[in-house]
Amino acid sequence: MSWLGFATVFVLFFATHSIPVRPGVKSGIIDRIGPRGFGIGYALLSTAMLGCLIWAAGQAPFVSLWPQMVWQRHVVHLGMLGVCLILAFAIARPNPFSFGGARNETFDSKRAGIVRLTRHPVLLALALWAGLHLLPNGDLAHVLMFGVLGCFAIAGRVLVNRRKRREMGADRWQALDTAVARAPLFHRPASWTGVIVRLIAGLVVFAGLLALHPLVIGVPAL
Repeated sequence: MSWLGFATVFVLFFATHSIPVRPGVKSGIIDRIGPRGFGIGYALLSTAMLGCLIWAAGQAPFVSLWPQMVWQRHVVHLGMLGVCLILAFAIARPNPFSFGGARNETFDSKRAGIVRLTRHPVLLALALWAGLHLLPNGDLAHVLMFGVLGCFAIAGRVLVNRRKRREMGADRWQALDTAVARAPLFHRPASWTGVIVRLIAGLVVFAGLLALHPLVIGVPAL
């Protein structure tokens, strides 16, 4: 694949990921297929486009910037375990600060969970994923891909905060943010069963990524 082809896939990736920040487009799709349909469809589209982008980076002209070393892989393994746990404790839980979240009307600022640590855990997971994978992938195409995605995730936090502040109203958003910041860092969970299930889910996803990495990405993770 040429650099032009790689750039084209990159543009398509960002074009599809601009859908949630375009109210007119998003609302039109939701009117047709409903919120649940939009969530599932967008998740599938995002995953497919990410797969295409990773494939394109692997096919782009190889220009080495630094060599891969064994310790880099170990850092990625440990870091990705953390990423999987962050996602496990963030997905499908109330989070009024995020574009996503489930049952946001039930959010309890005194029991904010992972939202107490970071208002945007999914964006944090994406930034960590990108930053970690920079280490063992020192060729130009992958550095561009992971570097841009990492910056995209970091910048996304500012964009989402701005959008949610506008939707909720500055006073309400600030009051909720302050309440979460003052909440206990750790608290007794509403359900220990839920904590255990999410912990196991994170470990299962991590193991699954290790096992499927050579099949999906074409390169063994171990």
